[in-house]
Parts: sequence; structure tokens; C-alpha cells
Amino acid sequence: MTVPVGLVFVSHSGRIADGVVELAAQMAPTVPLIAAGGTDDGGIGTSYDKVLAAIGAADRGQGVLVIGDLGSAILTAETAVDLLDEPPAGGVRVLDVPIVEGGVAAAVAAESGADLDAVARAASGDAAPQAAGSAPDAPDLPAAPGPQEATAVLADPEGLHARPAAALVRLAARFDARVTVNGADASSLLRVIALGLRSGERVTVRADGPDAAAAVEAVVDLLEGGA
Repeated sequence: MTVPVGLVFVSHSGRIADGVVELAAQMAPTVPLIAAGGTDDGGIGTSYDKVLAAIGAADRGQGVLVIGDLGSAILTAETAVDLLDEPPAGGVRVLDVPIVEGGVAAAVAAESGADLDAVARAASGDAAPQAAGSAPDAPDLPAAPGPQEATAVLADPEGLHARPAAALVRLAARFDARVTVNGADASSLLRVIALGLRSGERVTVRADGPDAAAAVEAVVDLLEGGA
């Protein structure tokens, strides 16, 4: 199993950073999620030493994404990265996105095995440039089946909220196909949640790629409560 990208959350409040880790861990249990909140003495503010230690703790060889809550947290994180004696082998990125929404989306992408660039795109709400598992320079192969489409009725009584949306994103990432749900790219947690789908609504699942049929079947099964 591929070791996931690590995530560091830099907040002026230790409680906020800890809370984001707690929330993200519900949907990304294998991802290194490290809080770097508050000052060294537990006050409100940020700490270079905490960020440096957090980057080291989050690094498992695939890179580290650092997300801050306010402008000065980003500045602290960027300065800490500059002070690293030895940057993570997989690279380190500092991203200025909403710490909760972006952090959870990044965690779900990392849980799905995405690389550092893809995890950063997920945190920003950007769609993946190509389906998971596809290769840009693949040799000529027989033509893949055409796009597949099916309709599901959303069974979850709470609608497509964060946890089932995260499960959908992780599921879609398993297939060599680009999957959409009501037109939203299923590789983006933020786009899926933004649909605001409620229980009982009809959902159109579409996929294009070698695994399109299997992807549609699996996503429909998930939405209708069969997985």
C-alpha cells in the first residue's frame, strides 16, 4: 500500500488545529495528520518550532502539505519551510485555503493515494487533470467502451454530507475512469459536497474510461446504500 502524503494544520489556536485533525481523521484514518496550533506556551499565535516539528512528524516519504488558517500562519509556515535543514524527500507545499474545507478535502485525497500535487489540487477544489491510474504516454490499446451512465436514488437519510461524500471520492479514485455525479467531478470532495444532495433525490452518475461501467455500478451501489 502506498504511504499517503502527510498534512500539517497551522492555526493560531491549538484547539482549531486539533479539531481539524480530529475531523479529517474520521475520513482519512491512515493519513499522517499533524496539528501545529498556538504558540510554544499554549497561547494564541503560531510557532516556527511547532511547524518544523509537525512537518517532520507528517513526513512519510511522499511529501507534506501545510495548510494555515490566516495570513500570518501562512507566513510562519513558509518561513519554517525555508528553515528546514533537510526538506521532505517528496517535497513540501504551503497552501492558503480554508483550513477546514480544504484540509478535509486534502485528507480524503491523500487517503485515496493521491500524490502531493493532486492533494494540493483537492484542497483548492480543483478537479484532477486525468483519471486515477491512467498514463499520459500509454501505448496504443483497443478502444475503451464509451461513456457509461446510470441514475441512483440517494438513500442516506442525511443526504450526501461530508462522510458519505468522502467515501464516494475514495471509491471513485479506485477506477481508471473519470467519474461525475450530477456533473460534478467525483475526484473533488468540495465539488461533491457543494451539490447539496438530499435524501431521496435522483442522482446521475457518469463515467468515461476503461473502468467506466464498473465505476458507475459501484458508485450507484454506494449512493443507494448497497455498499
